[in-house]
Amino acid sequence: MKKRGAEQRPLRVFVLDCDALALAVRGDRKMIAWLDLAARGEAEVVTSPMTLVEAYDGRTTEQRWDWVLSRLKAADIGKDEARQARRLLADTRPHGHKYAIDAVLAVIARQQKGQVTVFTSDLDDLEKLLPHTIVVKKV
Repeated sequence: MKKRGAEQRPLRVFVLDCDALALAVRGDRKMIAWLDLAARGEAEVVTSPMTLVEAYDGRTTEQRWDWVLSRLKAADIGKDEARQARRLLADTRPHGHKYAIDAVLAVIARQQKGQVTVFTSDLDDLEKLLPHTIVVKKV
C-alpha cells in the first residue's frame, strides 16, 4: 500500500556495454557515481555475461572486478534472447561478431522495466537496435 502523498519514482536502470564496464573497473568517476546509485538502491545496473568477458583486459586486480561486479547484475540469456538478438540484427541489417554482443545488450535493455539508459561508446550501433524510449548515452 502506498502512503498518501508519497510518489513512487520509476526505477532507473543502467545497462553497460564493454567500454562503460571497463571505465567502471578502471575507476572512472562518472561511472563510479552511477554504480553508487545502485549500491544505494536508487538504480539497477545490468550487463550481459558476454560483456563481462569482453571488458576484461587483465590489467585490473580481481578485487577491483569483484567490487564492480557486486554492484551489477549479469542478465540471464538463453535461446529466446538469442533469437530476439538475431531478429534485431536482421531488421537493422548489421551482421558479424562486432554487432552480436550489441544486439544481445539491446535485448537486455529492452527487457528492463523503468527508465532505461544504455551507456556505450557505440552510439550509432545501439541507437539502431533500441527504441527511442531507451536513452543511449555516450561514454
